[in-house]
Amino acid sequence: MVNILIDKSISSRVPAFKVGVILYHDIVISDSPQMLKGRLQFFQETLRVELESKELTDYKGISEWRQTFKSLQMNPGRYRPSHEALFCRVKKGHPLPLVQSAVDLNTFFSLEYVIPLGIYDLASLTGDITFRLGQENESYEGVNGRVNDMSGKLVSADYQGAFGSPIVDSIRSNVTTNTTSALHLYYIRPSMNTEEANELIKAAGTMFTQIHGGSFIHKVVTS
Repeated sequence: MVNILIDKSISSRVPAFKVGVILYHDIVISDSPQMLKGRLQFFQETLRVELESKELTDYKGISEWRQTFKSLQMNPGRYRPSHEALFCRVKKGHPLPLVQSAVDLNTFFSLEYVIPLGIYDLASLTGDITFRLGQENESYEGVNGRVNDMSGKLVSADYQGAFGSPIVDSIRSNVTTNTTSALHLYYIRPSMNTEEANELIKAAGTMFTQIHGGSFIHKVVTS
């Protein structure tokens, strides 16, 4: 298992901060199977109907992550957590794009568990992984097609610098159909206990490898 660290810049402000970590090996990423496409589409439709009578903040995973951003002095109105952005898109009736099996399943899990997630090509990462606040002038080219200023924002970083965030991930660590080993990060709600979090990521890892083959190991990292 890769060494995962939570920096004091995070734990001092969010003592219950925790991340679910899964490592996959010998996986095969391709176009999403029809089963996954169907489940994702059905889930979106169900959620869209549900959102007609619910506010985003009625979902504990959204309200809690907004509060976590505030605790880290990040403005959740300006820098929206990635799962909330997905919910906003569904609420507006905009279909979520299909990319490939790993990204599409990542999207499904994010909607189902109502938390931010990130999946990364393990071969693009070096050394320990640290969760910290972005350093001054730290930035990366994101999967949103823009250079994103990550200073003062919650990031995941390796020896090369920041590569991911619950806001937007970097191009550098993007999973592709050439990826055979991956790191999957689950930004667990701080109020969820470790045992429940372990059950969540174990179930997710099982489903992921049912679709992609390979094997996985998992753990929950806490402050």
